[in-house]
Amino acid sequence: MERIYLDHAATSPMHPAVIDKMTVFMKEVFGNPSSIHFYGRESRRYLDEARQTMAASVGADPNEIIFTSGGTEADNMALTGVAFANREKGNHIITTQIEHHAVLHTCEALEKQGFRVTYLPVDETGRISAKQLQEALTDDTILVSIMYGNNEVGTIQPIGEIGEVLKNHQAFFHTDAVQAYGLVSINVKQLGIDLLSVSSHKINGPKGVGFLYAASSVPLSPLLFGGEQERKRRAGTENVASIVGFEEAVKLAQQTLSEKAAQYKGYKENMLNIFKEEGIEYSVNGNLEDSLPHVLNVAFPGTNVESMLVNLDLAGIAASSGSACTAGSIDPSHVLVAMFGKDSERLVSSIRFSFGLGTTTEQIEKAAHETARIVKRLVK
Repeated sequence: MERIYLDHAATSPMHPAVIDKMTVFMKEVFGNPSSIHFYGRESRRYLDEARQTMAASVGADPNEIIFTSGGTEADNMALTGVAFANREKGNHIITTQIEHHAVLHTCEALEKQGFRVTYLPVDETGRISAKQLQEALTDDTILVSIMYGNNEVGTIQPIGEIGEVLKNHQAFFHTDAVQAYGLVSINVKQLGIDLLSVSSHKINGPKGVGFLYAASSVPLSPLLFGGEQERKRRAGTENVASIVGFEEAVKLAQQTLSEKAAQYKGYKENMLNIFKEEGIEYSVNGNLEDSLPHVLNVAFPGTNVESMLVNLDLAGIAASSGSACTAGSIDPSHVLVAMFGKDSERLVSSIRFSFGLGTTTEQIEKAAHETARIVKRLVK
């Protein structure tokens, strides 16, 4: 049986070129990049080159890139780092109801530390409005954290407008760009972004590594204490082998950015056209226009998400009910609750398909027809 992987938003397979680059590096280079001898300098050279690549990919300066263990640490560092370093300026933070739990749970922890958090609602497409944000701002607001593109439904937020709103306000602007990076062109200076989180394993790089862009103007309290790595902002010997693989993944992603976006948009249209041809009832969650190209979240009325996922898996198709980080949870998607309310049938009938390296048109067509057959069987 051919297995079809349509859960790239959860994690992506490593690109063969990334594996090759890491393998060669691990065989030949092992020095600690903080050491001043030859072995350390050689490792440092790779680290510095990777930092330059990451910086160029978002229009930042190399000294504004902090390597982390992934998107979760980058989110945590952005929120707690800014909150504690700027507490004398205020204690108010603004975010949205549909953030990844790496942001939401950090905000909940900060509330226990005396910070006040406003969770902005979204419309039925999953978007906030710049006007909503403007109205929520106060003189005590020190941080605004709004994700670039949603991991469950793909909705892209009005990042440029948000940057404009905050241009003359003291609040720093953080965006979780874990799902958008590598598929959407991002320039932090042009968009007015002060902090941005990225994870390697979403773009065909290794797991366990990511980066936080933090503008040089942003005061940041460290999460970890120890050595003086990452300009004293993140203690611990850098995971150079993974960073080298991450850099290769970034180069590949940047080279094929527009090409992939068009390809994945075509996959969405193809899949939805087949659903229509098959005569099944469905609704798209989110907005197809302002959406990440690789994420398609669809509700199939009359079905149950658990039955759908089991049947899809038995048919060799890997899909998801949303965030992999809440797999096994009996709670409904907080994203869909925010969009449609806690009583909506979409909470129990929505499936996320996400595309990436290795996905073909033939696989999309086969998966769409198989999905339609399963829906017809379950709805009867």
